Amino acid sequence: MLGKIALFLKEKFRCPKIYFGKDIRNTPAGAFILFPVQESRLNCGLTGIITFKKEKSKKPKIPLDKIESMVDEIRRYTYKKIQKEKGDLAEKYLGGDISLKDLKDHVENLKLTTSLYTLFIDLSARNRLEKISRALERVINSEEHENSQRINLPSFEKKEIIIERISLLKDIHWSLKKEILDNINKIAMLCNSSDKLMPLLVFQQLKNINSLFNNIDRLEVRGRDSAGMSVISIVNDRNYRLFEKELESKSLSHEFLNRQREKILLNKSITVNRYENKASVVFTYKIAAQIGHLGDNIKFLRRQIQDDGIFQSFVAFPTIYQTIITHTRWASVGDISEQNCHPLDNTAIRKEKDTEFDNGNGIIHVCLNGDIDNYLLLKEEYEKETKKSIPNEINTDTKIIPLQIQKYYDAGHPIEESFRLAVNDFTGSHAIAMHTDLAPGKLFLSQHGSGQTLFIGLGKEDYITSSEIYGLIEDTSRYIKMEGENKGQIFILNQDSHGGLNGIKAMYYNGDPVQLSENTIKQTGITGRDIDRQDFPHYFLKEIFESPGSVEKTVRNKWRILQKNKEGHSLTILDDMTIPPALAKAFRQNEIREILFIGQGTAGVAGYGCAELLRYYLADSGIRIASLKASEFSGNTLKGNLKKSLIIAITQSGTTTDTNMAIAMAREREAYTLAIVNRRDSDITFKVDGAVYTSTGRDVEMSVASTKAYYSQIAAGSILGLKFAQLTERRDDRFILRELKRLMLIPSLMKKIG
Repeated sequence: MLGKIALFLKEKFRCPKIYFGKDIRNTPAGAFILFPVQESRLNCGLTGIITFKKEKSKKPKIPLDKIESMVDEIRRYTYKKIQKEKGDLAEKYLGGDISLKDLKDHVENLKLTTSLYTLFIDLSARNRLEKISRALERVINSEEHENSQRINLPSFEKKEIIIERISLLKDIHWSLKKEILDNINKIAMLCNSSDKLMPLLVFQQLKNINSLFNNIDRLEVRGRDSAGMSVISIVNDRNYRLFEKELESKSLSHEFLNRQREKILLNKSITVNRYENKASVVFTYKIAAQIGHLGDNIKFLRRQIQDDGIFQSFVAFPTIYQTIITHTRWASVGDISEQNCHPLDNTAIRKEKDTEFDNGNGIIHVCLNGDIDNYLLLKEEYEKETKKSIPNEINTDTKIIPLQIQKYYDAGHPIEESFRLAVNDFTGSHAIAMHTDLAPGKLFLSQHGSGQTLFIGLGKEDYITSSEIYGLIEDTSRYIKMEGENKGQIFILNQDSHGGLNGIKAMYYNGDPVQLSENTIKQTGITGRDIDRQDFPHYFLKEIFESPGSVEKTVRNKWRILQKNKEGHSLTILDDMTIPPALAKAFRQNEIREILFIGQGTAGVAGYGCAELLRYYLADSGIRIASLKASEFSGNTLKGNLKKSLIIAITQSGTTTDTNMAIAMAREREAYTLAIVNRRDSDITFKVDGAVYTSTGRDVEMSVASTKAYYSQIAAGSILGLKFAQLTERRDDRFILRELKRLMLIPSLMKKIG
């Protein structure tokens, strides 16, 4: 049988190295080991990372010469130089698509651990990279200025090429400046050692922690009353004893023991479990504050890591496994306090000895997004069945999660099954992340209901998990979205894999497997550049200040002027990708008799404004023009057939459920459909006949108030209205040109008001 397994592995995975019962340390990289003595490491979380063992590689050579030559190529093919040489803009502009994408790949590879470490220890290489970054910034500024001055480009296609390549170049520059050079400095700051030549082992751990802090900082827009992190590390007994000796030499042993005496999981708590030949060491960091600013909590947690002499000593020792979960939350149940701050653990008070705590047979830490609606009922049942109680200082619903898991584990169920049984007990919409020393190397995720989401990013060397897409884009654009709205889903990520889909075990809450395939993997075009808060104290203020620029790009990129009899004429508005020929023909032949704007929230309000503008542009056309909430669309206007109707959806994200469902119903009844949307390649863009993008189609809005989105949606609606006026000949070119010029003045007026 073992021989058959070995043959299968060789054929399936093309793996010539098969071992049985070997210690991983004594086998070559890339081997398959049956019944292994495992040694590896993990970082995971909500947001989080799981790293998996790869074949060892030599110290990477940073291709700076290649990158510099590619940047020189970009500078040789600016718009002015191509026009002067009468070159092909589509082929040559900024070096061309292939060259730019190749440069992007080179830069992305610099974010891999070994490459980043090489840059960390090589100051001259970093200096060269900073020089490259400044050169790219100069090109970007120059080309953006040139593009803003050009109204009458030869075609929409060429304007689109210019916009997309400048945008790609800005992504490359962002990666260089923020995700590579700035992150090297952040990682260095996390280490309190004066020795800047920190070992790769320490660098890698701090790199993973830094990545989680970056991700949590982006997620904090959804709630900043608290933040927390727990690090569970498994070390062999020899390294643990060496660690204790080092603490003794640094006079830290007393502090180490004192921090283990905390019975409630608080900031700087340490938990230790000793086993026969290994130990688990858990560091927890927390902060809770009702009043404060975005970023304060993450700065605090960074300082905790930096100033913790015990943790700094510990990361210098090799770990068998290391898991990390982090969390930020706007608390919905319980006081905003350090005791209630996530993660929560499985400690409880024994009722017969109300001063004695019990953490079961292992350490379980969990984070929660959402609510456990039946928390009080489960708490009552738990205390009755186990003769244990929750400490009075903790009154959050999250606490019942690890206790319920522990209850099933104590009853004899494996930890995986204990997790599954526990999440089945919870009512309400929720997303849960758990890590435990009972299952080293694994991260347990569950999601149920429509109120929360979980994403698993598929990086080149790790998994990244996050409750929002924003929490993984620094590391990867490829991801899987958990779909547990109805049946509930459980994902278990396993470090002992080659990554990808093979390292994910997925099931429904009832235990039935979830089938994952390459079609399950999605890709996002959003980057950290799109959602960065920059130097603004909060996103609301940032987006207010960005509003004029968003409106300007929305208007400027949607039309062009051709010269006719030495007079400027507004000849072309939008292109065939936005207004399909069939829709344009229907307008010209007077077949469109109804135009409806639909949307939810602020987008719905924008719809009312767009409808008013359209009534003015199409005065006396006889076309019915109205605006409705998307959720009211089916009840008010859905007829048997909508062949003569145009439904225009307005949405910021492109994922609004009511809006997307309304568009689907309209298409079933043969209506024409368009969308005004902030994001390219969002869900709705695949459901409509054409899309008008606000700004450049990368105009992500993080604040709930939806400021720049609203203004740019109105601007996009104005452009659409003028296009319809042109198609129906309700307005002549002179009127349309005058209106376009008035729209172009709006951004400067907005800046004056600001």
